[in-house]
Amino acid sequence: MIEAKLEEPALTEKTLDEAAVAAAWDRNADLWTQEVRNGFDLYREVYTFPAFLSFVPSIAGKRVIDLGCGEGSNTRCFARLGGLMTGIDLSPEMIERAREQEEKEPFGIAYEIGSFNELSPFADEEFDCALSTMALMDGPDLSAALRAASRVLKPGGTLCFSILHPCFITPAVKWLTDEAGSYLGLQVGRYFDRAPFVEYWRFSRRSDTSGQQASERPFEVPRFPRTLSDYINAVSDAGFRIARVEEPRPSEEMARKHDWLNRWYQHAPLVLFILAVKA
Repeated sequence: MIEAKLEEPALTEKTLDEAAVAAAWDRNADLWTQEVRNGFDLYREVYTFPAFLSFVPSIAGKRVIDLGCGEGSNTRCFARLGGLMTGIDLSPEMIERAREQEEKEPFGIAYEIGSFNELSPFADEEFDCALSTMALMDGPDLSAALRAASRVLKPGGTLCFSILHPCFITPAVKWLTDEAGSYLGLQVGRYFDRAPFVEYWRFSRRSDTSGQQASERPFEVPRFPRTLSDYINAVSDAGFRIARVEEPRPSEEMARKHDWLNRWYQHAPLVLFILAVKA
């Protein structure tokens, strides 16, 4: 999760198209794969992904597409739940690493290089379910992505995705603390600012399991801010009926065990989940 930001991004708003997104994730691919697979993304390991797995309806025996699959860690988790998985990602470097892992540990997952804004390799009504974990927020055309997902889903098929909560993770967000350093709340700003930007951050926490230190080199992540209504309306306009929305909160036990989760337990949800059904 976000641990540090650097100024002077290499990319600018005018260059943040899909080609720029793919190139950024190609540059991130080696370090991202290494650190995610070593367990450095503790927000994912402890909080957001377990909560998402509890939110996802049963996918056993269903044909499932993972939108923005990256190096495939989450796709493999979905395959362990019985999903007949296909992953798609813009980044050739990420897909290469996903395919390498599939060769070492076969789950029958097919990985495709391509845009989830188009899903051009796939036929109409090919899948029963579309999943996406923390990826739709990082694509430049949400409406196109949801229309494409609708096209490849069978009638009654499900779309289930997670994103950073658009109401609380805004272009100007800051934790407020008292003199002792205790968190008083979350300050958000520029909620209606939809200008794309590049965020630089790193996994700075030591893994609970490996005992290794994460890299000091930041990831380069293009961001495309949107409002809550942008997401809800785009889902509806693509022909989906929203069936469930969740703002998962860390458990009290998590908050006691991990100080860095206690602030999200006390003050605000970090992520938003949406489950929708194709009409």
